[in-house]
Parts: sequence; structure tokens; C-alpha cells
Amino acid sequence: MNLNGLSLSTLLDNILSFLPRLALALAIYIATRLLSRGASRFIRRRLAERKLEDEAIILLDMLARWGILAAGIVLALEQLVPGRLSTLLAGVGVAGVTIGFALQDVAKNFIAGILLLLTRPFEIGDAIEVKSYSGKVIAINLRSTEIREFDGRFVIIPNADIFISPIVNFSRAHHRRVIMNLGVARDSDLSKAAQVALEAIRDVPGLIADPAPQLAFESIGDSAITGKLIFWVDTEAAGLLDAKHTAVEAILSAFAREGIEMPYPTQHILLSQNPA
Repeated sequence: MNLNGLSLSTLLDNILSFLPRLALALAIYIATRLLSRGASRFIRRRLAERKLEDEAIILLDMLARWGILAAGIVLALEQLVPGRLSTLLAGVGVAGVTIGFALQDVAKNFIAGILLLLTRPFEIGDAIEVKSYSGKVIAINLRSTEIREFDGRFVIIPNADIFISPIVNFSRAHHRRVIMNLGVARDSDLSKAAQVALEAIRDVPGLIADPAPQLAFESIGDSAITGKLIFWVDTEAAGLLDAKHTAVEAILSAFAREGIEMPYPTQHILLSQNPA
């Protein structure tokens, strides 16, 4: 029997030789589909444990699931039409590279956004400093991060710039050091002044006993001997500005009570009359 020049035996041979490839392709597709579902559940569970935002969980889950499925489909088609799919993929790859060059900034910020969401160097509501900007984090998107600066300005910074820059997270630094410049008159008793100042700040809210506060006078000026008062504050117990304000008030009151003078620069002008 002949069907358009193709014998029945040849047709049967082709069908029989194709069936194993079809079975293998179906097996690959089913396996990758099951694998994508398992990976999806695993990713959702792990990211939920890390308390990641819902939008980020959905995006990463979708990328992993469809990435595995796409790889499985490519492998399955390669079993059905061996050698032909690689040519098509090569053309698609060239087009992808061209598009990638055109959108490299977008892709760079996108990848950096995913890495920031995974590594979480800061969270929404944290006070941070990055790229000379300081403020509170308002939103973390896949392309950029939004910051409300301490002076009220609203800043949008690309994620790629944040990812490669040093980040200072003030919210995670619960113990902060305070350095205050202090000056007393040149004829003051420095030991007494230091003792009075250190006793005055004992009631500063959030003051940390270890390391202990210290005051060191380090320079002699024209009108005063100046030094630095150093102490640490627990920012969870009190705000940094409140601690500084309380310390200044307490030192001023203590110095006034003990008669310790805190001078300010003065000039003496001598007037003389010309005898002529």
C-alpha cells in the first residue's frame, strides 16, 4: 500500500519512532509542572516567614514558577523536534540581547529591587541614610525606593544606586553615641566641672551606664577651656534629640547652681585720648 509515495510500513516506523520522544516530552512537561508547583509553595512559605511584602512574594513566586515551566517546555519541544528548536531559540536570544541592552537600566533596577527585598537591609518605616539622603523609608518598589527626608523633602532613589551604596540604618542602631562640646572659664576647677556635668546627665532618659559617660577637656581657647562630653543613649527608651535637650538643660542648671562659668568670646577695647 502506498500513500502519496509513502509506504504504510514507513509511516508506522515513523510513528513508532516518534512515540518514545512524545512520551519523553510529556514526562518532562509533567515533571516540570509538578516541580514548579512545589517550588511555588516553598518560595511562598519561606518568604512569608521572612515577612516580605505580598507584592514581592507574588512577583518572585511568578518568576520562579514560569521560569521552571518555560525551561520544561523548551526541553519537551526539543525532544519532539530535535535540532530545530535551537535555531529558533538562537534568534530569540539575539533579539533578547538587543532588547536587554536597550532596557539595561530598567533591568538593573529591577534586579536590584528584588535583591533589596530579599536581603532587607532596611524596611518601610526605618530611618536610613544613603547617597547623601537621610530620612524615613516610605515605600520599596521594584524600580526605586521612596524616602521622606527629615526636612520634609520627598526623594525617589533608583534601587541600583542604593544596592551599590553604603546604607546607614539608624532604626537598627538602638544604642547611639552623643558627643557634646562643652566649655568652661579658664580659671575653672576642671575636675569639679567634669564631676558636676557627669552627675547632671544621670537622669537623661535612655542613658546607658556601660560604656560610662565621660568628659575630657582637650583644648585651651582665648576665653574658655573646651572639651567633649560623650555618652550613649538607648533610642528605644528615648529619642536622640530629647536626650540631647535634657542633657543641655541639666548641665546648664547644674553649672549655674555650682557657680561654674560657661564664658563666651569677649573683646576688650582700650580708648586713649590724644594729648594734642
